[in-house]
Amino acid sequence: MRGELDAELVLSQSLPGGRATLEGVLPGLAEEALARSLGKGVVGRMGPWNLEGDRLTLTLTAENGRAHQALLALTRRLKVELGRTAKVGVRTVRALRYRLTFDVPKAPTAPVSLPIPHQLRFGDGQATLELEGLDEEALRDNWSDRAVTLVEDKVLRQHYQGKEQYWKLLSQSPARNLTVTEDPTEAMLRRNWLRNGPTKGKWFLGPLPAHLLRTMERIAIDEVLRPLGFEEVVQPHHDSFDILLKTGHLEGVPGEFYYVAEPKSRDPAVWERFTDLVKITRKVPEAELANLVSGPVAVSCYAQCPTTYWWLSGRTIAQEMLPLKVFDRAAISNRYESGGRHGLERVDEFHRIEPVYLGTPEQLLELREQLLARYAHVFNDILELEWRTAWVTPFYMQQSGAIGVEDETQRIKGTIDFEAYLPYRGTREASEWLEFQNLSIVGDKYPKAFTIKTQKGELWSGCTGIGLERWLIAFLAQRGLDPTAWPAGFRKYAGELPREIRFL
Repeated sequence: MRGELDAELVLSQSLPGGRATLEGVLPGLAEEALARSLGKGVVGRMGPWNLEGDRLTLTLTAENGRAHQALLALTRRLKVELGRTAKVGVRTVRALRYRLTFDVPKAPTAPVSLPIPHQLRFGDGQATLELEGLDEEALRDNWSDRAVTLVEDKVLRQHYQGKEQYWKLLSQSPARNLTVTEDPTEAMLRRNWLRNGPTKGKWFLGPLPAHLLRTMERIAIDEVLRPLGFEEVVQPHHDSFDILLKTGHLEGVPGEFYYVAEPKSRDPAVWERFTDLVKITRKVPEAELANLVSGPVAVSCYAQCPTTYWWLSGRTIAQEMLPLKVFDRAAISNRYESGGRHGLERVDEFHRIEPVYLGTPEQLLELREQLLARYAHVFNDILELEWRTAWVTPFYMQQSGAIGVEDETQRIKGTIDFEAYLPYRGTREASEWLEFQNLSIVGDKYPKAFTIKTQKGELWSGCTGIGLERWLIAFLAQRGLDPTAWPAGFRKYAGELPREIRFL
């Protein structure tokens, strides 16, 4: 990648000797800054420069596209030199124009946009990106690097749009003799076990389905997590933007969050007009409300693992604690599903246990085999489900907007999905199975992002989110609502069932 940068530095005042003051020092300072910033063997140079009053303009080029780093290094050296010899400082530095030329393996199939001032052209297997007016903060924060990456990702994504998620079958349980063919959500609605919640994508579970949901929770904890040494934590439910910037969620799936706003004040006098309008109109004055609450300050995330990593951030885990295995079940998960909602299995609000584990690669591979065995025990021996597993595009790549699948051949890092056959959707061969469980090894992505360390060796992490509604729907879709038809292992866990509430 080649970078060519036209820069402007505004001095604290005009130089006493004008251009002559710089002629003897600027080329040498630039050469030194380029050498130290670009690395050994990288070609870089300073082109034409000019000084008019307090404004110095110059051009820097670099064959590795790091001209902005050389500019910052030059600015630092110039501050020291001019301060020492002329008592003049540098007030501001910015890139008037930053042209970056880089290879793109495929031509775009549609226009590519960026949210900052720019011009973008494609041709002969290359892209030329011109960024305009980058200030010092943007230069320091490497906006140019991220803009190039974003262009590359957008072009690549255009060629993947419409393609199905990567999926490869790993294992499949024997087919079972299943006689239930009705949608369990519809069946529960007819029997008044459920009611649609007061807001979209949410459900009120009556005593009986609530009991079954908690039964699934007990099975997951008693049969999977406790035997493997997982310990419970209770974590906050709101994730800060800083956390989601580190995990990649905020750039990958911002349209799937419920955002959290706060009142600007608790003073009743501030809210008087709002409450008076409510009393008179019996409606919510939304425009008035918008002035009384802050903009979004956090999100109510559908996964608990980001906050688990925040808890560990900046810490060194003692070697004897590895593999560290914790789970949270206190948080209510919220995910905006828009028009994709269906029944109890695809909702905006659901209940989820989030086990997270950190350890050496060898420890996590061993733990994955143990988890697979425990899940197989539950699904085969207690719930008696018809299910299968598949290697899929990892969840953390989907959530950050990435494409592809990691370690497909070695199957070390990556995600395994567990899918259940839902008879009401059609035949086994033609219908969509329900993804009701997953299991991932993420590698060092999150330990690095959150600066989590151990005393020696590599530290990897992973998670295996347990969606209780998904477990329940998979079970009821295959076994129905008649308790006498449920497997003995599940009936033992369920115990005495609550009464069905009758309504007149």
